[in-house]
Amino acid sequence: MKQTIITKAIFPVAGLGTRFLPATKASPKEMLPVVDKPLIQYAVEEAIEAGITSIIFITGRNKQSIANHFDKAYELETELEHRNKRELLTLVRNIIPSHVTCVYIRQEEALGLGHAVLCAAPVINDEPFAVILADDLIDTEKDKCLTQMVKLYDKYQTSLIGVEEVPLDHTDQYGIIHSSFSEGRVHKIDAIIEKPKPEQAPSSLAVVGRYILTPRVLQLLRVTSFDSRGEIQLTDAIATVLNEENAFAYQFNGKRYDCGSKLGYLQATVEHALKHADLGKDFKDYLHNLSCFGENNENFGK
Repeated sequence: MKQTIITKAIFPVAGLGTRFLPATKASPKEMLPVVDKPLIQYAVEEAIEAGITSIIFITGRNKQSIANHFDKAYELETELEHRNKRELLTLVRNIIPSHVTCVYIRQEEALGLGHAVLCAAPVINDEPFAVILADDLIDTEKDKCLTQMVKLYDKYQTSLIGVEEVPLDHTDQYGIIHSSFSEGRVHKIDAIIEKPKPEQAPSSLAVVGRYILTPRVLQLLRVTSFDSRGEIQLTDAIATVLNEENAFAYQFNGKRYDCGSKLGYLQATVEHALKHADLGKDFKDYLHNLSCFGENNENFGK
């Protein structure tokens, strides 16, 4: 088998972010900051660490700030240089390394995750590729999630999907995998059941926003039918490819924050602040002394 490497990653960022209105009325949810970096930057940094050199953003209306964030900011850089703020200047200039290319493709209609991935077909060509959903912020101690998956792809050379164990009563919120064979944290996928009721779920391993997919999945997306909501679903194409190729689920090492929800976003913000090199100690002290945690706070809950 010819060994191939993963150099391209798709970032579907065309969603409206309605859960965070009014904050996302004019600004993309992917630009919501977790401490001092927007969600999308965490995801892009994860891709770059994994060896990705082509970042493909599938965008929609009101997403120009994403392109601006990863573009050169001449006025800002000039001002920082004038003020001799070298550390900040380096920080701004190194958001995207010089060897990494950003591509922006407009998804004119919100027709599902599968359609968003299909929009990238002219850039992907006939290569394996990654898909990262920035809503799922994954924190790891060592290798980032996509790096872990790329190393596994080197071994298996077939589609890999990131999964995590979820409470059984949450299975109706996810695609759940069925597997008849496992090797450590890797599970051969026999089927993906979309949002099953707990009593019908084949496992508690839920699909989350990390994928490495073969070119065949992209080919199948071209002939995948629209579902009842008028959308093309990525999981439908993956389900079809299982008839032709093996695919595996990987329980990554790390903690996922569902930043598509307000609670998950707040949890990510607090926990990343606690680990922040400059802010962590002071923020921990602040939380420890916060009056709302004291017994004598009369205003708590009002």
